[in-house]
Amino acid sequence: MKRQLTVLLALLTALLVVQAPAQAAPPAVGGGSAPPVLSPTPYMGWNTYYALGGDPTDAEIRSIADFLVSSGLRDAGYEYVWIDGNWAAPTPRSGAGDLVPNPDQFPHGLAPLVDYIHSKGLKAGIYTDAGPYIPGKCGLGSGGHYQRDADQFAAWEFDAVKVDYLCGIAADLDPRTVFTEFARALRNNASGRPMIFNLCNPVTSPDWGDYPEEQQSTYSWAYAPGIAQSWRTYTDVGFVGEIKFKDVLRNYDANARHPEVAGPGRFNDPDYLGPELGMSDEEFRTQMTLWSVAAAPLVIGSDVRKLSRTSLGILTDRDVLAINQDKAAVQAVRVGPAGATETWVKRLADGDRAVVLLNRGDSPATLTTTARKVGLTGGRFTLKDAWTDRVTESAGTISAAVPAHGAALLRVGRASGKPGAPHVVAGLPQVTAVGGDAVPAGVAPVAAGGDDAQVEVTVRNDGTRPVVAPRLGLAAPEGWTVSAVGTAPRSLLPGRAATFAFEVTLPDGAAPGDAPLTARTSYEVPGKGRLGLTTSAALRVAPPAPDGDDVVLSHHDWISATSGWMSPTVDRSVGGGSPISMLGQVHPTGLGVASPSTVRYYLGDRCTRLRTTVGIDDAVRNVGPEGGTSTFEVIGDGRVLFDSGVVTRDAVREADVDVTGVRVLDLVVGDGGDGGYNDRADWAGLSVSC
Repeated sequence: MKRQLTVLLALLTALLVVQAPAQAAPPAVGGGSAPPVLSPTPYMGWNTYYALGGDPTDAEIRSIADFLVSSGLRDAGYEYVWIDGNWAAPTPRSGAGDLVPNPDQFPHGLAPLVDYIHSKGLKAGIYTDAGPYIPGKCGLGSGGHYQRDADQFAAWEFDAVKVDYLCGIAADLDPRTVFTEFARALRNNASGRPMIFNLCNPVTSPDWGDYPEEQQSTYSWAYAPGIAQSWRTYTDVGFVGEIKFKDVLRNYDANARHPEVAGPGRFNDPDYLGPELGMSDEEFRTQMTLWSVAAAPLVIGSDVRKLSRTSLGILTDRDVLAINQDKAAVQAVRVGPAGATETWVKRLADGDRAVVLLNRGDSPATLTTTARKVGLTGGRFTLKDAWTDRVTESAGTISAAVPAHGAALLRVGRASGKPGAPHVVAGLPQVTAVGGDAVPAGVAPVAAGGDDAQVEVTVRNDGTRPVVAPRLGLAAPEGWTVSAVGTAPRSLLPGRAATFAFEVTLPDGAAPGDAPLTARTSYEVPGKGRLGLTTSAALRVAPPAPDGDDVVLSHHDWISATSGWMSPTVDRSVGGGSPISMLGQVHPTGLGVASPSTVRYYLGDRCTRLRTTVGIDDAVRNVGPEGGTSTFEVIGDGRVLFDSGVVTRDAVREADVDVTGVRVLDLVVGDGGDGGYNDRADWAGLSVSC
């Protein structure tokens, strides 16, 4: 009963938020007027940090500016070219106290570069820090020079300033105080030039260590809306050259804590977009979906010159950008409970709703909500898929087939006039059993050469009219055998569904990797002819199982592998910078990971024993005392076979595990309950007998 009341209260709160008008501008902190509305809708652009790393150059930035124009990104709205850190000279100030660009990177200074950016119809952004320059600790800080630096940025004709807090935290400053002082200096610059203030405090606990609440990014919402146009809400979404999906979700969740403070000209900032920096196309499409409904600034972190057409298409989709740029500037809220699947809703200026059906899980799913739950009333509703442009009509159910790590984005409003095409949803092909064993819900299926798999596709009619003669065919890779099971229904009435089943047999030599299963659905709609849908999902084909009495498992191909930062490293500690070493003992073989991590292997019911030594790598002894705790689990076909408990940097655990009958083995590392700070974990001497 308590849980039901909690869920009901959350639902009522969410509905109040999505139906409420935009909030009035917040009062300024420390007196004076509220920050000016310099960008009524979220600003868009590109930043040097994730793509170019530590030393951006004049030539690179000009090349990026050129590409923003030639690719159509500028015309889509990406107008800010933002120079991030490491632009200043090794000694960042002249004798007179002015900031000095690095002459090796910017031989002509910054003013000519800004002029070039402006000549392309773009705007320019620059970076500094709220703390003082501290030699050997942080290379660029405006502490003690706020007004001088604000005047200089304005004289160089920058249009935006990102103000970090690395030097600020190193000097143990109060972020509210120093950011407020910097905001005042920017607003009172000698040139009277309007400049966007992006407040960037990335400090979080436990990711950075143990800091008071008021020093963390998660507290910025309490004061930033009164002084800035945008403010970071969590730590960095990734590392230079690397942005992972799990960290995208982490930053989105933190960003969603205070939607009430966002509005025209002021935005929560979950950090940058990361196409092709470690996410699949589907995962990046999900990031773009979430950032768009969050009314977040859309700043690209990748080298746009190297992006695929798919990534550029995701970045420039007009319907998606229209939701991000909606003039109401309302931030989405979750409707219903948090979990592997969720519904998020953003109220739009015209009364429509942008609805996100989010699938955080590892297997495809058909997700649903209702018009009533997202704050709409009536009997007929138009649904437009923002990504596919498909327009259908529903009687009130809002549903979509969503791939693993995917998100459907639907624009939903009341329907009028003649009835539209019914909202028919064809699920993604779902592997329900492999080799006669059921695949648990939410678990990514794995098959191997010679296996039989059962595949199902459910088709549902959420429209207001029936559809006739539904048909469905399933295609698999060449050499695979597909047989339909059962017969198709004659029709699908509104609110009804039908499941189509298939037997799929993999050839003995099926190639490892992701194999596509494609379902093609068609049906008759009176007056509209025969309509069709195509959905596709991948079945992971495992590499051959290990074979031998004492196989070094870390030298065997895995099915999949994740690490909290970077990627799992074979026979080295995570990152590859040192051999695997625990308590002073070096181990020649094994896996180095950072929490959270899952490394999956295929054993194929052929092995009997797994042996390993687990613990925290000695590499953490070169960093602070915080963190450095992990948990280790060996999981066979969903059953926990070994659990280390919490392991600190001062202990190791020996594991000798019976893996008889196990098809799929998961090696799972958790953070020990204190976050992933300094969690460099090792599976040393990892071997199996098969």
